[in-house]
Amino acid sequence: MTFQELGLEPMLLKAVTEMGFENPTPIQEQTIPQLQGKSTDMVALAQTGTGKTAAFGLPLLTKLDLNSRFTQSLILAPTRELCVQISKDLINYSKFLNGLRVTAVYGGAPIMGQIRDIKAGSQVVVATPGRLIDLIERKAIDLSHVDVVVLDEADEMLNMGFKDDLDQILSNTPPTKNTWLFSATMPREVERIASKYMESPLEISVGKKNSGNENIQHIYYTVNQRDRYAALKRIADFYPDIFGIVFCRTKAETQDVADQLIKDGYNADALHGDLSQAQRDLVMKRFRSHTLQMLVATDVAARGIDVNNVTHVINYNLPEEAENYTHRSGRTGRAGKTGIAIAIVTPREVNKIRDIERIIQNTFTKADVPDGVAVCEKQLFNLVHKLHTVEVKDEEIENYLPKIYEELKDLSKEELIKRFISEEFNRFYAYYQNSQDLNIGNDGGSNGKTTRFFINMGQLDGFNRNSIKDFLAEVSSLNPRLIFNVDVKNSFSFFETENKCVDEFLALNKKGIEFNARVISFEVSKAKPSGGYGEKRSYGGGSREDGRRSYGGGGGGERRSYGGGSREGGERKSYGGGERKSYGGGESRSYSGGGERRSSFGGSREGGERKPFNREGGNGSGERRSFDKPAGERSFSGNREGAERRKRFTK
Repeated sequence: MTFQELGLEPMLLKAVTEMGFENPTPIQEQTIPQLQGKSTDMVALAQTGTGKTAAFGLPLLTKLDLNSRFTQSLILAPTRELCVQISKDLINYSKFLNGLRVTAVYGGAPIMGQIRDIKAGSQVVVATPGRLIDLIERKAIDLSHVDVVVLDEADEMLNMGFKDDLDQILSNTPPTKNTWLFSATMPREVERIASKYMESPLEISVGKKNSGNENIQHIYYTVNQRDRYAALKRIADFYPDIFGIVFCRTKAETQDVADQLIKDGYNADALHGDLSQAQRDLVMKRFRSHTLQMLVATDVAARGIDVNNVTHVINYNLPEEAENYTHRSGRTGRAGKTGIAIAIVTPREVNKIRDIERIIQNTFTKADVPDGVAVCEKQLFNLVHKLHTVEVKDEEIENYLPKIYEELKDLSKEELIKRFISEEFNRFYAYYQNSQDLNIGNDGGSNGKTTRFFINMGQLDGFNRNSIKDFLAEVSSLNPRLIFNVDVKNSFSFFETENKCVDEFLALNKKGIEFNARVISFEVSKAKPSGGYGEKRSYGGGSREDGRRSYGGGGGGERRSYGGGSREGGERKSYGGGERKSYGGGESRSYSGGGERRSSFGGSREGGERKPFNREGGNGSGERRSFDKPAGERSFSGNREGAERRKRFTK
């Protein structure tokens, strides 16, 4: 079927033809004939990227009185990005219609300019709920003449907490209006809106209800929590032409992952709520132009992103709500193209995969994170393909060829090929030749042949993950890539290395290497996690005076037992009824009932926060701290591995 067969008005047909549209998508094919020239409510279920804007936009334009300055159609969208995109599409569809004005109103832009545009006369207003409520309360918009309300991505708006806003907005529109609701899924709240504000709505569904796009392949990799980022890098390298979105749960994690990718040489950037509108616009401009290879985003920030040709969606963490996976994965496989949705999970999260499978009515493929050999092979043949298909600009390069031929005349064709390929291939081979296996084995542990070390240095020595890695590489004369899974604690740290490097670190004990007048010790940790969910530590009642500690194995999540108490999932710290750290009258912490409890005694702090609690008992929540210095100064003294450590805090 063609758009002409759908009965589009000549001016609209001319516009879509000029835009390159020939055949309608399934949702357009079903909705346009039903909505054009008719008065009806409608609920349409279709995945993101199936052409919903044209499905409601084209018939909406046929209902407008272009001689009137009243707002006749209202379109609500969850995000400013989608709001702007819909507005642009409507303007393109109406290219040959005289007198149409479309105004987009959304937060993050000056409201007075939007008010002026509305008062100048806009037949169509495309709005985010929050900004529209603001306009209603300012009495800056008149919705009494609205004939059609479109709720686009209705489930997204409800997930973002716009339920009350939608009720307030719809109650300000005429009861005689038509409501067209478009949604990817049909949760209860969407059904509630349909039953409350619609009368015998026409129901249209493309694909199975609440299902995911059938053009998307779903894959999950199971790794240890500490290997998430390493797995992300491995995936990015395994797909050389990736153009994808990486989803994280929090703004902080989003920025951190993006920063690491940029540092490691990838064209990446972050998109989250802490960015200004100008920053968001710049990031999206770079992503739409394919200047960015990977966009790292939160769910909220990515809602409404309408970018074609996204090849991969990577769930760095699974969404809190399994239903949100549908929206994430819907960013790829758009407009009839195929896509890949990847989830990086820990063993304890596999059950969530099963929940998502039930929702999207599709199955995941469990795959192994590619090893170094597979990555190098993929990169090699990608390079060969690029060489074979590269455009040769004969005229531009002609003047340089004689000197090039002269330089390379002693090389055979075979030697030339090997050298050109090696120029790029060697970089990946050097990085991956001794790469570890990131996959979780059947016993829950890593398949990699690595050894875990304990070292008696940590954050109190001024180290973080990167600086301690550099220090270890320097003292051992090893390549930093052979030191991985670094876990820095307050007074000690862990790291892993290849088995072949064990002797290098053990030999350092004989050299008596010192840091800040303290001898550094390296010990093979007995705590190689065997449960797969993290790390189990047993301190059997205390630490040894030389700074060494013994560790048990197994457990789920990070399980720590300090003289009593354990938990088979997640992290629980039990210190024989609570944790207690003593620094010679410095800091004392008691966790008898969970949380952190602070007790200030033996002095006061002038300025800053002071939380006094009764030192006795110990059943409260919160941190309990002991201060033996007045005026905000805390002195921590005590022996640690035979050396004195002092920390002072001055307000």
